[in-house]
Amino acid sequence: MSERYDFVDMAETGPAAVRSAFANQILYCRANGAPVTARIVAALSTLLEKPASEFARRIADWSGAPLADALPLRAAGGIHALHLAGSAHELAPIYADAEDINDAAIVAGVVTRHEAALRTWLDGPPQTNEAGRSSNFIAAMLWLTDRGLPPRFDCLEIGSSAGINLMIDRYHYDLGGVHVGPQPGGMAFTPDWRGNHPPQHAIEFVGLKGCDVAPVDLTDPAQALRLKAYIWPEHHIRFQRLEAAIAAATEAPPQLVQANAADFVEAELARLQADGTTRVLMHSIVWQYVPADQQARITAAMEAAGARATADRPLAWIALEANRTVHHHELVVRHWPGGGAPVKLAHAHAHGAWVEWFG
Repeated sequence: MSERYDFVDMAETGPAAVRSAFANQILYCRANGAPVTARIVAALSTLLEKPASEFARRIADWSGAPLADALPLRAAGGIHALHLAGSAHELAPIYADAEDINDAAIVAGVVTRHEAALRTWLDGPPQTNEAGRSSNFIAAMLWLTDRGLPPRFDCLEIGSSAGINLMIDRYHYDLGGVHVGPQPGGMAFTPDWRGNHPPQHAIEFVGLKGCDVAPVDLTDPAQALRLKAYIWPEHHIRFQRLEAAIAAATEAPPQLVQANAADFVEAELARLQADGTTRVLMHSIVWQYVPADQQARITAAMEAAGARATADRPLAWIALEANRTVHHHELVVRHWPGGGAPVKLAHAHAHGAWVEWFG
């Protein structure tokens, strides 16, 4: 990667942090095969120089931490939704990656004409439900099984969005030659596997339940459009995966409840755990959106439950999250009994394209 990021503290606030968040997002998109999204974010950033609309002023005067809040992607999602819905045809040349056009002028005009609709996209974090991340969860469960934990998994997911990763038992995985799941499966994943393959074991799922503060119903076209708007338009396979997930949810919806992450984890950990099962908390690209007080509650609840865990009823915590310091997404696992020390198993592409396995 030739381009460098400016370091931005995830908790930093203020106008300078907003500008840095947009600059970092542009570089991140370019480095991850999303030049069109980079163009949209760059065009939006020009609105901040002299904010002339309520939409631009809300962004420029953002009171929270813009990087942690994924502020540039909130705004870009709104623009993409207008394009997908056919409500702003002037955006078509940008999304076709045409050259010699004035992106900033086009986006400024769209904001002027659609400001009321766009403002709503700033009210909540992006819903980036990506099925490709489930390969990491499966690999971590194979690793846990290899450590002697029961291969029957009772899974809890926070930040489930539409619950696409709660249907991981319906997909097929080829993880460096290790095959898991039904064939052909509702979706099939073959990430570019780097390093040794994970251990081969038979695993099964006895529970898959998740929560979100604003769960998405995949069978509702309007809600599905919102998810599509957060998919970078360059990543065609992700649109195909979302359509496959919609079909799977239509056949049998995932078990998904509306709740904040801390309330959900505390309630589920209090539920009786069956003998011979491994209870797992899992999440991907969501921790940065969980408020600090809830992060503390979840950590305390997991460590308290870990202290009570036994070999026949163990507990594990699987997280695929961004490390903004080194600009990698890291797969980290903790498990109890065994001390619960974090173990980094892999670096991974944010959308599942590749996994660099250390486990």
